[in-house]
Amino acid sequence: MKDQEFRNKVKRIYLGVTLFFGLLVIGAGALIYKLAYPSFLSFDDVKQIETYREVEDLDKIENGIHLATGFKDDVGLQTVIVSCTPCHSAKLVTQNRANKEGWVSIIRWMQETQNLWDLGKNESVIVNYLAKNYAPEEKGRRVNLEDIEWYDLEK
Repeated sequence: MKDQEFRNKVKRIYLGVTLFFGLLVIGAGALIYKLAYPSFLSFDDVKQIETYREVEDLDKIENGIHLATGFKDDVGLQTVIVSCTPCHSAKLVTQNRANKEGWVSIIRWMQETQNLWDLGKNESVIVNYLAKNYAPEEKGRRVNLEDIEWYDLEK
């Protein structure tokens, strides 16, 4: 009888060890697969695709827009390109709006937290360009709705 109990204990231990190592192998395989295919098990339905526009002439300007960056053509454009685009895209600049004080504040923040170098005499050129071309837009209330068929909600 004791011999049979011993065999049952050994079988249970063997089963437990086998199960443990089996799960360990499966987990290691899943980890390796995840490293090889990072999008595996990501639940993002939206695929982010960056598109790049090939521009033959990097200094080409059409309709007042610098094609390579999307910046507006004006005095100080090249200084802004040289100073801003080495660290971030031009789109980051064009999506923001500020007056002179606001742009100076943004520059100070980048100098304090993002290791932006001292711009020296170029700072006033950059700030003047940005404040003129990317100033806050004066937007009022939306346009009134017209030709709308209104209806009553029933309870």
